[in-house]
Amino acid sequence: MSRPRLLYLLNGTTRTTASRLPDLFGDEGLAVDMLWAYGGEFPEDLGVYDGIFLSGSPHGAYETIDWIEREHDLIRDAAARDIPMLGICFGHQILASALCGRDQVFRRTSCEVAYKWLSTTPAAGRDRLAAELGPEVYMFVWHNDEVRAGHPDMEILASSDLCPNQIWRHARYRAWGIQGHPEVTRAEAVAWFEQSRARLEDDGAVIAELQASADDALPAKTMLTRFARLVADDAAGAARRSA
Repeated sequence: MSRPRLLYLLNGTTRTTASRLPDLFGDEGLAVDMLWAYGGEFPEDLGVYDGIFLSGSPHGAYETIDWIEREHDLIRDAAARDIPMLGICFGHQILASALCGRDQVFRRTSCEVAYKWLSTTPAAGRDRLAAELGPEVYMFVWHNDEVRAGHPDMEILASSDLCPNQIWRHARYRAWGIQGHPEVTRAEAVAWFEQSRARLEDDGAVIAELQASADDALPAKTMLTRFARLVADDAAGAARRSA
């Protein structure tokens, strides 16, 4: 049997990613197809995919740029096909924009940037992806844009002191958004902070404090592995039904 296929949309300014998230998905048995959405790369046939991951980006989901408009359409198409989706940072925001309305993403008056303990909701304990997070989960967050928390189709799974919607899932579609960055390891974070020093300091961060607080955030990473297993389970189920 062929491996379940995951569409990994790269929304950053390059067609590569510094995190080992593609390897994590591969280790869970998925065949990962990485397309550079930022550069205009989109799949010809969405129906060949068993799941979709949407990465971060320096852009805002509210911007009227061709590739962002195309990604909105892709998300709505995937939701109609019942393809499970997970978005991180910008990915979290564009899922909300596409499925709950363009007014759901806004620019904050100040940046939220730090390693933080996020408080989970009772819904997280019943969720397919968030069930292992516990009452609190530690994660790096860095965002100037934010997703609102009051939409009736949004179930909030975790929040911070400054952001009421850190993790959410859609009430009808199999779509999850994570504002923070559970994908980065401690080593990756330390290097990332140094590489992004100017931007981070402009956003009010103290690099030495971030590097000292860096963590592998293993409990947060359970959402990533559980998503991969959901995709794999779905594909196995579809194969059995068609046999």
